[in-house]
Amino acid sequence: MFTIQQIQEAHSKVKSGADFPDYIKELIKLGVTGYETFVTDGRTVYSGSDNFIVKSEGKYAALNIADSSDREKFERRLKSHQQGESDYPTFCADSAEAGVEKWKVDTNAMTCTYYNKAGDEILKEKIPS
Repeated sequence: MFTIQQIQEAHSKVKSGADFPDYIKELIKLGVTGYETFVTDGRTVYSGSDNFIVKSEGKYAALNIADSSDREKFERRLKSHQQGESDYPTFCADSAEAGVEKWKVDTNAMTCTYYNKAGDEILKEKIPS
């Protein structure tokens, strides 16, 4: 199975959202079937086969998640990030400001789904392969 160190090594190659598809490909090679990232502090729970789970610690000081979500604002910030116009910490801050509490990646379906504090889906997108 995979370790947090292997995942961190793969993540260290990510400079912007433009690198996200390659990051997902590396995670798949490691055996990651999905993960859930919490915007508040960047902690992530990674899943593998046979209910294998590893968790990362928070990556930054706690962010305040907006109580109401703004899908349009989030989509603009996400698109900008995917085009390489922002780094990961900026994207996380932008997500919190737009009311995104977490996102879930499913490497089998190749999707990333973003949720607000109420657990409602804000946006689901296909990850380019």
